[in-house]
Amino acid sequence: MANILVVDNEERMCKIIKAGLEMENHEVQLAFSGQTALDLLSREKKYDIVITDLKMSGVDGLQVLKTARKIKPAPEVILITAFASQQTAVEAMRLGANDYLIKPFEIDELSLRINRILKQRQLEEENRKLRARQKATSITNMVGKSEKMREVYNLVEKVAETDATVLIRGESGTGKELIAEAIHNKSSRSGNEFVAVNCAAVPENLLESELFGYEKGAFTGATQRKIGLFELADKGTLFLDEIGDLPPGTQAKLLRTLQNKEIIRVGGTAKIEVDARLIAATNRNLEQMIEAGTFRSDLYYRINIFPVYTPPLRDHKEDIPELIEYFMTNFDNCLVDLSAKQMLMEYNWPGNVRELFNVLERAAIIADSKIEPAHLAPEVKGGTRLMSNYEIPEQGIKLDEVEKNLILCGLKKAGGNRTKAAQLLGVTRRRLYSLMAKLAIARDD
Repeated sequence: MANILVVDNEERMCKIIKAGLEMENHEVQLAFSGQTALDLLSREKKYDIVITDLKMSGVDGLQVLKTARKIKPAPEVILITAFASQQTAVEAMRLGANDYLIKPFEIDELSLRINRILKQRQLEEENRKLRARQKATSITNMVGKSEKMREVYNLVEKVAETDATVLIRGESGTGKELIAEAIHNKSSRSGNEFVAVNCAAVPENLLESELFGYEKGAFTGATQRKIGLFELADKGTLFLDEIGDLPPGTQAKLLRTLQNKEIIRVGGTAKIEVDARLIAATNRNLEQMIEAGTFRSDLYYRINIFPVYTPPLRDHKEDIPELIEYFMTNFDNCLVDLSAKQMLMEYNWPGNVRELFNVLERAAIIADSKIEPAHLAPEVKGGTRLMSNYEIPEQGIKLDEVEKNLILCGLKKAGGNRTKAAQLLGVTRRRLYSLMAKLAIARDD
C-alpha cells in the first residue's frame, strides 16, 4: 500500500484514478491544480508517489515534479500527458521523474507502474539497511586508543550527525580517507554511496569531467554522456583527497557547486541538482597557498567548516603495538618478535601509518613465520633515524636550502625518476614539481 497524490486539472480524471487505486488498497489524495499540489507537498504529510498531469494552467507538472524531488525523502513521480514527445520525456527524466504515461491509459497499466516503483523502493531500502549494517562499525573499534586518536574519534562522532562539510588535514599516510569513511558510515547517509577521488592522481585536463561529468560531443572522444562523481555521490558522500591540488578553474566550479547544490556537465547547459555531502582532505598548507594565490580563499572558507586534524604516527607511538597486531592479521602465520617491535617503536615514521603497513608487508614476505630485525627495511634499522634526532645549530638554518637538498637527494636516490622520488619524499608528483619550481630546481638536475 502506498500514500499517493494525484494532480490534474480534470476532476473527472482525478476521481477515476482515485477509485481505481483505492481498489488496490492505496491511500489517495487529490489536487485539482498544480498550486494545490505545491501547497500539499509543503505540509507535513509525506507521499510515496505523486502522479501529475504535465499540461496544467498556472503551475504545470514539471513545477510539481521539481518541488516533489526537493522533499526528503522525495516521493517518486509519474507524469501523465496527452502531449507526449521525446523531448518532454527526456526533460521529465532529467528532472527526476520515475516514469510517464500517455493519455488515455488503463488503470491496470498505472497500477503496474506503481507496483514496480514500490518493489524497487523496497529493494533499495533493503540494500541500504544491509550496507549500513556492513559499514556501521563503531568508531571506538578503530585501531588506536591513544589520547590524540580519541580526540579525532570524538570529533568524528559529533560531525557525523550533521551534513557539515569537513576538511581533514594531516600528513600523507595518516589515514585521512579512513576518517572520511568513518564519518560517512556513522552518518544518516551510510546507506548510500561513498565516492572517493584523489585530486592529485587525476590529470588536470580530466579532473573537471571526472567530477562533473560530460555530455556527448563535449570534446573529441566524448562518444556518450558520462555521469560525474558528484552525481554518483548523490544522497551520499563525495571525498576529495588532496584538494589542494585542484587547478584554479576546477576550484571555481567546485565553489559554485557547493553554493548552489547543482552541477553543469562539461559541454552541457542544464543545471542538475545534487545532494552530496563533501569531505575534503589535504596534507598541504592551504593558508600559504591562499597567500601565494594558488588556492581560492572563498573555497577555503566554504570547505573549512569543520576541520579535523589527523596526527602523525610519531606523535602517538603508543598505538604502534596495536597497529602491528592489526596489520599482521593480513599476513597468515606471521609474528613480530620483541626486538623488531622495539625497533618499529623507535623509528620516526615519516610516511606514517601507511609506511608502517608497507614495512610490515615487505618483512612478512621475507620472513618465514616470525619478523625479526634483519627482515625490516634499512631505514627502520637506523638508516634514516637521523631525521628524528636532527638538531638545529645555534646559527640557525635556511629551510629552503634544507628542502632543496632533500629533494636533490631524493632525485639522486631515485635515479632521476620523479615518481619514485616523490614516493621517497612522501609527496605527490605534482607537489614535487611545485616544490622544484619554487626552489628553482631544474628538471634535469
